This record gives sequence, structure tokens and C-alpha cells, in this order.
Amino acid sequence: MPSTPASADLIDSRYAAWRLLTTLVLVTLGNSSMYVVSVVLPTVQAEFGVNRADASLPYTFMMICLGLGGLWTGKWADRYGITPVLQVGSVAVCAGFVLAGMSGSIWTFGLAHGLLLGLLGGASTFAPLMADTSLWWNKRRGMAVAICASGNYVAGTFWPPVAQWGIETIGWRHTYIGMGLFCGVGMALLSLRMRQRPPMVVLTPATAPEVASHSSPTASTARPFGLSLNHAQWLLCVSGVACCVAMSMPQVHIVAYCTDLGFGAARGAEMLSLMLGCGIVSRLASGWICDHIGGIRTLLLGASLQGLALLLFLPFDGLVPLYLISAMFGLFQGGIVPSYAIIVREHFPPQEAGARVGAVIMATLVGMALGGWMSGKVFDLTGSYQAAFLNGIAWNLVTVSIAAWLYWRVVRNKRQAALANSA
Repeated sequence: MPSTPASADLIDSRYAAWRLLTTLVLVTLGNSSMYVVSVVLPTVQAEFGVNRADASLPYTFMMICLGLGGLWTGKWADRYGITPVLQVGSVAVCAGFVLAGMSGSIWTFGLAHGLLLGLLGGASTFAPLMADTSLWWNKRRGMAVAICASGNYVAGTFWPPVAQWGIETIGWRHTYIGMGLFCGVGMALLSLRMRQRPPMVVLTPATAPEVASHSSPTASTARPFGLSLNHAQWLLCVSGVACCVAMSMPQVHIVAYCTDLGFGAARGAEMLSLMLGCGIVSRLASGWICDHIGGIRTLLLGASLQGLALLLFLPFDGLVPLYLISAMFGLFQGGIVPSYAIIVREHFPPQEAGARVGAVIMATLVGMALGGWMSGKVFDLTGSYQAAFLNGIAWNLVTVSIAAWLYWRVVRNKRQAALANSA
């Protein structure tokens, strides 16, 4: 693997575009387990004889480990390059699916999802690849990161129907084993195309309209939003947890919700696929928006619209309305998680992109994990998903509040800098 950075001429180049396409496929393969586990939840619950909250624990454990894994895989990629990370991840994805397919209890099933599919497998193809992508693009950075992150939703669109078909024809165990072999081998082969190290990052002023100012490049990254680096990082992490607690409610439980309403698991899998397919459109559109208005305003817009979609789940539970609301939810929330990577790239030192993006993405995945379990627990306590939707709406308000406050600080600091320069 090349140990020296690529030429800066390769930024925004045809090579960067081909690398982005490879990244998209890698994310699609590496994140397959995030959505398949939701499809098998009713079947696994019945086979292992556990309640809804316990059946949700493998997803929760996987998402927590996926977030924790993003921390060290991001640092590893900063130091050694992305290829070794991807190669370890390919082995873990293969082994995780196979072990889960052979598990004899919910605990073995959960450990396979957490330690292999989450900590080592999925973590290698999420935060590190978003950070890597941000270093290969300048002019269309928002769109490039959005395309990379869309692989997560391509996985959510493609794999649930495949998994549901496999469950109905060959059983969930054989489906898991087959997916492990396919995804693991595919990741190992594609990782060989990612051996070139990114170009050396040169500090330049943030290009987003919201952060452009007359201040020096180092000033714009030394105190993001006028806060210390750690303070700003923690606020983004809290926002990431909150938005994804809200996001996880429909994504994790839509199949079980449809089953409880009498529509069947197949209809729920279709809604999940539709939701995440619309999420692809949302991520691409949000990438274009992000290139024009910057990361923080994109986060504020996406979180506000996500809250609106969650509200619509409360009064409507018919089959057709649920299809429409699922599509709307996907269109509204798809750009939220990628916007965090753009915010980090715009406001924090670029040499720390892998580690800091990994930390924020860890927070979003902890939120997905917490929300997936919490929604199941609320259902067990109340016998209904209505309270779970209300819980998600409350968490979503936390993200809207933080994003609005940070945006206010950006506007205030920009105004103060303009007054100081005109004086």
C-alpha cells in the first residue's frame, strides 16, 4: 500500500469519482446487517422465545459496538490508511453473519452482531469511509459525502427484501450464512482498490457560506462556533445521540409495528425498504443543499423535518398512510447523519477528520442503539407504539435546539467579525 499521500491534483478528479463509486459499494456491503436484523426480529423473537425488548437487544448491542468501533477504526485509518481497516472488516462481516446464522440462543446471536458485525465489520465501512471521502473532494464535498453515506441506505433498500425472501424460502439461518459469504468476499476484493492514501490536507478557509469569514484558517478550526474543540465536539455528540434515538423508532420497529397491526412482516419489510430508498434521494439532495448552505443549516433543516414526519405516525396507522409516511420519513431524515461529517470538516482541524468524524458517528449509532431498545421497552410497558413515537419526538427536539443554537452562534460570530473588520 502506498505510504505517501496522493498528489493534490487528484482531488475532485476522475480517480476520486471512481474511488467514490467503490466506497458506495463497500458501505452497501458492510452495513447490510444494520437492516437485516430488523427484518428477522419477529422470527428470532418467536424462535428463541423472548420478549420484544430482548429481541431488540442484538440490534442495540450491534449499534453500540458499531459506534465504538468507529472511534478506533477512524484513528487507525488516519494512521495506516483505509485498506487495512477494510480488510479486517471484511473478515468480521463474513464471520459475524455465519456465527449469527449458527447461533443457538439470543445471546450468541447478539454477540455475533455486536462484536463482529458491529465493532469490527460495519465500523470499518461507515465513519472511516466518510472521513476518507471528505479528503478527496473540495468543490462538491457535500455531495460526495452524501453519496458515500447513501451506501448505508442502499443497503437498507436492497437487503431487507432479499432477507425477507430468504427467510420465506430457505430460512433465516441459511440467509445469514449466504449473506456473510457474499458481503465478506466482496469487501475484501474492493478494499484492494482503496490503497492510495488521500492527498495531504492543506488548511484552507471553510467554503460553506455559513462559515466563510475574514478570519484566518487556523482561527476557524481552533474554536468552532466560538467554542473550545472539546465543547463543540460534545455538543455535536449529544445532538447525534438525540436525533438518532428519534430516527431509530421507525427504522428498527416498522416491521414489528406492521406485524402487530395485522399487515404482516412482508409489508413492514417493504415499508422499511421504501423508507431507506427515499433516504437515498434525501441524502443526495441534502448533499447538494449542504454544498450551498453548509453543514449546520442542513442539520437544522433535516432534524426539523424528521420531527414533522414522526408526528404523522401518531394519527395514521392504515396500510396506505403508513407507506406514504414511511416514504416521507425517508425523504426528510436522510441528510442528517452525513451533515455531521460536513460540520466536522468545515469547523474542525482537517488532520483530525477520521477521529472526530468517528466520535460523532459513534454518538449517532449509540442513539440508534438506545432508541431501538428504548422503543421495544416502551412497547413492552404500554402494549402500544404510540408512546414510543412520542418518546422519539421529544428526543428530536433536543437535536433541533442544539442545531439552532450552534447556527445562531455562527451567525453572531460572523456578524461580529464583519463589524470588527469594518471598524
